[in-house]
Amino acid sequence: MPQQANPRGTFMKIADSLKRQIEGDPGVTELPALADVMRDHDVSRGVALRAFGVLRQEGVAEPAPGGRWRVVRAGAQVDRRPLDQQLADIITAEGLEVGEAFPSASALAVRFGVSRPTVAKALSKLETAGVLADGGQGKVRRVRAVPTREERS
Repeated sequence: MPQQANPRGTFMKIADSLKRQIEGDPGVTELPALADVMRDHDVSRGVALRAFGVLRQEGVAEPAPGGRWRVVRAGAQVDRRPLDQQLADIITAEGLEVGEAFPSASALAVRFGVSRPTVAKALSKLETAGVLADGGQGKVRRVRAVPTREERS
């Protein structure tokens, strides 16, 4: 009868493997997806989640929107504000004026590394706040008002 691996400590081995991967490549900003870790290490979801929990506890990684995990590097600044606030900053950072076109949801999804539905929700909040004019399907969304400092914070 083949001997099975002891699940106790398996999550620690996975966490160590992920830490070596992070340390070996300074360009890594995101951990592999949970499903990939489960497949690569042939473990259950619970074991993979415990490995991610170890990385979180050690300050190596943190959960990110969309069920992903982001690598935390010493000295690196990560904007943890809600996406709608980050999008409102685009108007002032890029000097957009009232009536100018705002970047598309697809372009923003790529830029911020999130899904289009996540961007759509954030854009909807800005439309409700009166900062953006609803473009409608297939139409360009335009800046309706430049947010003041209080509206952005």
